[in-house]
Amino acid sequence: MRRAILLTLALHVPLALAPVGASAVGVPAPANPVPMVKWSPVSSVNLKQFNSDIILGKPTIDVVVYVPSNFDPAFDKVTASRMLEGLKTAKDIYRPAGLQINLVAVKTGAIDPKFLSIQANEIPRVPDTEYINAYEANKRHPAELTDMALQAFQSMVEVDENSPKTIYLIALQDVIFPFLEISEGRNWTVKMVRTGGLSFPSYSYFNTIPKPYRGVVTITNLSTPNRLRRTIAHEIGHKVMNVSHEYKETHPAHEVYADGGLMLYGDGIDIPSGKEGRWHLERLLMSPYVYRTAPDGTKKWNPDYKEGGHYYDSIYEDKVIRFPGAPIMNPNW
Repeated sequence: MRRAILLTLALHVPLALAPVGASAVGVPAPANPVPMVKWSPVSSVNLKQFNSDIILGKPTIDVVVYVPSNFDPAFDKVTASRMLEGLKTAKDIYRPAGLQINLVAVKTGAIDPKFLSIQANEIPRVPDTEYINAYEANKRHPAELTDMALQAFQSMVEVDENSPKTIYLIALQDVIFPFLEISEGRNWTVKMVRTGGLSFPSYSYFNTIPKPYRGVVTITNLSTPNRLRRTIAHEIGHKVMNVSHEYKETHPAHEVYADGGLMLYGDGIDIPSGKEGRWHLERLLMSPYVYRTAPDGTKKWNPDYKEGGHYYDSIYEDKVIRFPGAPIMNPNW
C-alpha cells in the first residue's frame, strides 16, 4: 500500500468527552464526539466451540468481530456468518505457520449511519519517487487517519488494557482509500479505491494511529468465494507480518496480482520463511499482537514496537529487506 501524507488532526476536546475507557489509556477524544455503539453479543455464536482448537503455550492472536445491525437494505456483501466463515478459513491458513486465532467476541449493534461508509485517510500530498523504497518513504511521511475514520473507530472499539494488542474486524459498507498514481511524465493522478478489506498497517500508518485503535481492520466485501477464503487472512497478515503486498521476488507495491503468497492479490496462501521469503513467517511470530498463554491463564505478549511499528522497527532485528528505490517515471523528465 502506498503511503499517504495527511493533515495532522487537531484534537483538543477534553478527555471527559472521550469514549468509555479511552481516557485511561491516553486516547485523544474526537473533535466532534459521537456516542459509543451499544454492542450486544451475537447469540448464535458459540465462542467455546470456535476456540476449541486453541492449545495453551502456542503463539496466539485475539480477534474481536463487530457487525453493524443497521446496514442499508441493499448491502449484502458482509454478514456475521460470512465474517465467521472467513475467520475460520484464516485459522486454517495460519495453523501451519504455528499461529492460533482466538475469537474474543462477536457483537452487533446500530452504528451511526454516517460511519457505514468512510474515507480511510486524507488525499496524499507527497508521492513516492525513486530515491528510497516505499517502506522508508512511509516512515518519513506516514499515513494518518481522517477525522471521520478516527471518530468511527472511537465510537466502535470497546477500549481495555489489551486493545493495542487486539485485532478488531469491523464490517462496514464502504471504506475508501485514496492514493497517488504516476500518470505521465512527472505527473501524478489522485485515485480512490473502494476496498474489500483495509488493515491500516503499521508500516504505512507509522506511529499515527492512537494505540487502542491500531488493531482495527475493516471488512467490506466477502461476497465472492475467493474474497471469503482469503480477505480476512490477508488483512490480518498486513497487521501481524507488518508487510505490504510482496512475496519472495515480488517487491512491495500498492497492488500486486500474482500467484503464490498470502500477501499478494491472487489465490496463494503461502507464508514463506527465511531471507528468500522476506522473513514473513518470522515477522509474524515476532508481532506485538502475538502472545502465549501460561498454564495459569496469564498471557505473555511479545515485545511491543520500539519505534512506532515501521517496517524497519528494531523489534525485527535483521528480519528486514533493504529494498532499492523503484524507478516509476522517465529518468529524462
